[in-house]
Amino acid sequence: MATETKTFKHVSYLWDDAKAAELAGDEVALLIYRSNLLGADLRLTNYGGGNTSCKAIAKDPLTGEETEIMWVKGSGGDLGTLRRSGLAALYVDKLRSLKNVYRGLEHEDEMVELFNHCIYDLNSKAPSIDTPLHGFLPFRHIDHLHPDAAIAIAAAKDGKKIIEELFGGTIGWVPWQKPGFELGLMLKQCLDENPGIRGIMLGSHGLFTWGNTAYESYINTLEVIEKCAEYIDQNLGKKGPVFGGEKIQALPKEERSQKAAALAPLLRGFCSSHIKMIGHFTDDDRVLQYINSNDLERLAPLGTSCPDHFLRTKISPLVLNISTDENLDDIAAVKEKIAPLFEDYRNLYADYYDTCKHPDSPAMRDPNPVIIIYPGVGMFAFAKDKQTARVAAEFYTNAINVMRGAEAISEYTSLPRQEAFNIEYWLLEEAKLQRMPKPKPLSGRIALVTGSGGGIGKAIARKFAQEGACVIINDINQERIDATTEEFQKAFGKDTTASVTLNVTDAGSIAAAVDATVLAFGGVDIVVNNAGISISKSITDHSVEEWDRLYDILVKGQFMVSKAAVAVMRKQNLPAGQTGIGGDIINIVSKNSIVAGPNNAGYGSAKAAQAHLSRLLAAELGGDRIRVNTVNPDAVISDSNIWAGGWAEGRAKAYGITVEELPAYYAKRTLMNEIILPDDIANACFVFVSGLLNKSTGNILNVDGGVAQAFVR
Repeated sequence: MATETKTFKHVSYLWDDAKAAELAGDEVALLIYRSNLLGADLRLTNYGGGNTSCKAIAKDPLTGEETEIMWVKGSGGDLGTLRRSGLAALYVDKLRSLKNVYRGLEHEDEMVELFNHCIYDLNSKAPSIDTPLHGFLPFRHIDHLHPDAAIAIAAAKDGKKIIEELFGGTIGWVPWQKPGFELGLMLKQCLDENPGIRGIMLGSHGLFTWGNTAYESYINTLEVIEKCAEYIDQNLGKKGPVFGGEKIQALPKEERSQKAAALAPLLRGFCSSHIKMIGHFTDDDRVLQYINSNDLERLAPLGTSCPDHFLRTKISPLVLNISTDENLDDIAAVKEKIAPLFEDYRNLYADYYDTCKHPDSPAMRDPNPVIIIYPGVGMFAFAKDKQTARVAAEFYTNAINVMRGAEAISEYTSLPRQEAFNIEYWLLEEAKLQRMPKPKPLSGRIALVTGSGGGIGKAIARKFAQEGACVIINDINQERIDATTEEFQKAFGKDTTASVTLNVTDAGSIAAAVDATVLAFGGVDIVVNNAGISISKSITDHSVEEWDRLYDILVKGQFMVSKAAVAVMRKQNLPAGQTGIGGDIINIVSKNSIVAGPNNAGYGSAKAAQAHLSRLLAAELGGDRIRVNTVNPDAVISDSNIWAGGWAEGRAKAYGITVEELPAYYAKRTLMNEIILPDDIANACFVFVSGLLNKSTGNILNVDGGVAQAFVR
């Protein structure tokens, strides 16, 4: 078996003897530990990819007898975050007995239902399609991974010969076969014909390795992958420059970001012709080496080889024909140039579907590209949510690594289109898609709520994130940004939240924040102008500087943020005759925009200007399907910055009461006798963007507990 080597160049050795010793005697705990270590190194496997298993003796709850049980990563899990609840547990003898009822390759899908008859732990995860691959092999611990270095050899034209020479016959070879029962039998046959081997390479797919203990399996896996990676490293450049050398030079980093921010909303619009997509952009060195190369034109159409890759990236990317000196500010011209590229891609995808489909194939899915390459700039990925888009980009980067390695040692080969189709439109894969939970109302939406570091803005951002939106946390206070971002990422996941400093009185800060939003998620759909201050003084006590500050933040800030957001929203709209994404602008104004009160000339008039600006924009932007609506709160005291800076004292003085008496005073003066909370404002905003009011614009929604003077009609 493997030599216990702890020094590696191309993989990470993470095993901790002390930690493992704490788990000694619990094979399942050691399986989880090993799996997490393997999943922590993206050079070994991707998010959600690969699976691991262990076999151990346990007591049968029905007979009380000791019996062999296999724990294996269940369907849909991820090695890096795997927990015991993510494992499927099956009787080994029952699983292997399914060979007696197997009717052959054409009927292998029916075997998946029979896995349920082999389940030992009824509370465990559903078994995955790879379950028999682990069950038919006799080893106690097994790793099945998709390492770039291994797949590079597996996808090479003469990969089998290379494996035989490189490992001296200690690694078996099984040609490409779709994952399933048949592949499990092929693995067992390979082992029977090659006793004593330490692993099996699956053509175009991945690697199987094993050991009698968790550690033996772990170290064996690392050693095999290390040897594959070292072989590729030694051969890089021997046949000539990587990917045929550089065809074009990448722009400097800052210019790449500028180009990506300018182009992403247009691409998102084209990709969202079926459902609203979220974007991801990357321009790391591996990507740039590939997309700027002479071989890009040859390799990109070939597509990927590993099924884990193309299931997430589609079979091939879309390569843009835009030069790095293209004027991206001429939106109409850019759209006119890339529209035919998208049309051609959709037609090619439809031809692929029509050519390869079976009588019982599911209906054709979204024909838009997932991966879009902009030579000289970077790579975009678009998917239903940020995590899926990010993972798609990671998988295509893995595919780039595979092509790079295969080209260095031989010649890269992709899967035949029919084989790729059989995976992509596999009825079992379709069933998995159909079982996925219904999207939340704001899935695929991107929200920028100004002043979302705390108070009302934070409540609005939280509501939107709860309902599926991607949100940008922003404020002028970095401590508030950091605290809220950490809170949101912990609650909703790191892919749903990004952050940026934003001063709504500074045009440069606004432009940078909008660009950051676009680079993080691909565009912007919802803007809530919430940032504000409050000053309550009599006309004689009110300074000109205070007046200007109110108007700069409330009115000019709303104007400048809306202006920048509208430019992005218009980019996302498709050419004439096609449905665009549109967008929503919600302005958090105030009851004071309507109701006249004492000591409120500056604040009240600024709020009135905000309200009328909202009406003006609603009238102007309707043709772009951009809805502009207003929420009028009143007396939101809890966790609101509006009460800072003397506002509470000013209003208490105006009403002849104490600050402590304000909450009760405000509640009692309403028709409903209610105290208004930030969450109440958040709920009102959600009503406007939830999809229920898609044909409603120019409205005012009061959230004040009922103040008759504030009734607009």
